[in-house]
Amino acid sequence: MLKKEFWYDLPKALIAQTPADPRDAARLMVLRRGSDAAEHRIFRDITGYLTPGDVLVVNNSKVLPARLIGQKVPTGAVCELLLLRQVQGDVWECLARPGKRMQPGTALRFGDGTLTAAVEKALPDGNKYVRFAYDTATLYEKLDAFGKMPLPPYITTQLADQSQYQTVYAKELGSAAAPTAGLHFTPELLARIRAMGVGIAEVTLHVGLGTFRPVTAEDIADHHMHTEWYSVSAEAAAAINAARAGGHRVIAVGTTSCRTLEAVWAAHGGIVPCSGETGIFLYPGVELKAIDALITNFHLPESTLIMLVAAFYGYEATMKAYKTAVEEGYRFFSFGDAMLIL
Repeated sequence: MLKKEFWYDLPKALIAQTPADPRDAARLMVLRRGSDAAEHRIFRDITGYLTPGDVLVVNNSKVLPARLIGQKVPTGAVCELLLLRQVQGDVWECLARPGKRMQPGTALRFGDGTLTAAVEKALPDGNKYVRFAYDTATLYEKLDAFGKMPLPPYITTQLADQSQYQTVYAKELGSAAAPTAGLHFTPELLARIRAMGVGIAEVTLHVGLGTFRPVTAEDIADHHMHTEWYSVSAEAAAAINAARAGGHRVIAVGTTSCRTLEAVWAAHGGIVPCSGETGIFLYPGVELKAIDALITNFHLPESTLIMLVAAFYGYEATMKAYKTAVEEGYRFFSFGDAMLIL
């Protein structure tokens, strides 16, 4: 298939700049495979589509407040780092701005000066290896103090509360972006779901900035997918396998949970405890075997995320659903509304 087949027109006004308040007040489009009819609900109504024995699979990765704005030493020129991944110890691969002016040997300071850094190496893609120094037990403490959430470029409004870009079950630090389908859940909604006899299994996939990388290949089969680290615990694997053995549904909350399960299934022929890197690319023509239903947001045109949805729901039905969402005024992208595909 061609990339252009996944294009749709989206009015800028439909790109959500702030999350729903409360979280579960977002809208929910309910879709059923084999049909292109849509039901329009509120996200908290999702309980009406769950049955005892089902299991929701959520991604418990936590977003690092990894955007640091500081000054070059000694000039005081403003600079910015976005921490992408830990290389070793206090050395991190970072996206640096202005990159051309931050060559090896450049010294940086952040906040009150108790967090400093030095550029050690320039990489071929323009990223930098940066070594940090600080006066606390961990770098994460300094990120909490001085860092900002690395919001996607289409969100131009600053958050009043940085926790708005975290799921309520986030616990494993490591993501550069939130697994946004999970942002719709509140503690109260999760409690109601558990009380129904629906299980909640936590997996981890650390979302990288590659999730926003555009598809450049005209034929999508030629696209090279970015890789991300994942982990499935023995407890999560047991819960998922118990649901499946009992004839119940495995419902992925978000494309990251879906990619995790499908990567494990592809490697092992089932769901087993494991961890590693996955670059799995799910698009029409690739059969999804590990999930029975999907909760997801509305994604960017021509993105790998809308291609994943089309792999599960079908291309024609997916594009029709997106057309309906635009016509009905649904809110799009990270802070936008959701769809449930059964």
